[in-house]
Amino acid sequence: MSRPLRRVLIIDDDAGIRRLATRALERHGFDVASAAGGAEGIAMAAAGDYDLIAVDHYMPGMDGLETLHQLRALPSPPPVVYVTGSEEGRVAIAALKAGAADYIVKSVGQDFFDLLAATLDQVHERHALERDKAAAEDRLRASNARLEALLREVNHRVANSLQLVTAMVRLQSSALTDDAARQALADTERRIGAIAQVHRRLYTSDDVEGVDMKDYLEALVTELGDTWESDEPRRALHLTVDPIRLPTDRAVSLGVIVNELVSNAFKYAYPPARAGEIRVSLTRDDDTGYLLAVEDDGVGMTVPPRVRGTGLGSRLIRAMAQSLQAAVEYDPEHAGVRATLRGALG
Repeated sequence: MSRPLRRVLIIDDDAGIRRLATRALERHGFDVASAAGGAEGIAMAAAGDYDLIAVDHYMPGMDGLETLHQLRALPSPPPVVYVTGSEEGRVAIAALKAGAADYIVKSVGQDFFDLLAATLDQVHERHALERDKAAAEDRLRASNARLEALLREVNHRVANSLQLVTAMVRLQSSALTDDAARQALADTERRIGAIAQVHRRLYTSDDVEGVDMKDYLEALVTELGDTWESDEPRRALHLTVDPIRLPTDRAVSLGVIVNELVSNAFKYAYPPARAGEIRVSLTRDDDTGYLLAVEDDGVGMTVPPRVRGTGLGSRLIRAMAQSLQAAVEYDPEHAGVRATLRGALG
């Protein structure tokens, strides 16, 4: 299959060079037009549709470099091959810095025109590859933007659905008279809230693939503090978080663990008449990991630990920790309860 004609504009003040270049390039399959100087060449380039331009350096009035500068200022200029005299390395470097795609040293004889044709061919192919690459990158960016918008909408809908489930659980709880059943539904509501917070963070964030743990845990801990607030002596809840981002699934698992550990501390750490403090921290453990700690200064744990309530919270903590390929450990030397988990960032 024959190759389509490539339109090339030759800008050179030497009429003989223009004629010879035109004949040689036409034999190589180019469609050639020519201009006798820089101003004429710029006007033709602005009015025409050329695939390539060859510009001679030495021209009266407007030399090749000035011509090149003005060509590059045109909207969507074609690639330019710069033609210099022999041993003009300094000029060639200046042309490349000014935006020339390549350069060729002018010489006498047919070899020069063959080399010009080959150089124009190479520049044309390279330009086509760069244009195709840029177009592919634009399509990829557009596709990513569409996918991110879709994922943000999914997270929005998930958060709304979880909020609806929470409302249904709260409505069911209000219809019950059994305190244990109402407490179980309240625990369920908090667990759903911990997951819903992740999806709220995702659809309001520019990054739909990761969760800013500082924002997430601040919102989660604030909700837990408001939930457990009572007329009894105050339980102060403090949070310390390093700048950490986690993938969505890891953030959900960590949020559920924090919910369970903080809720246990509110329930069991301090006697009814005693005020106390509960501290939550998420800090970098090293370059690739983090350390979660939830601690209080309360009555501590029995040895061996005694399951209080249904035991569902403990099972959830173990399951979430396993999904993080980690385990929650309890510090036996701590006066109250100190639970820690070390996990990986990625």
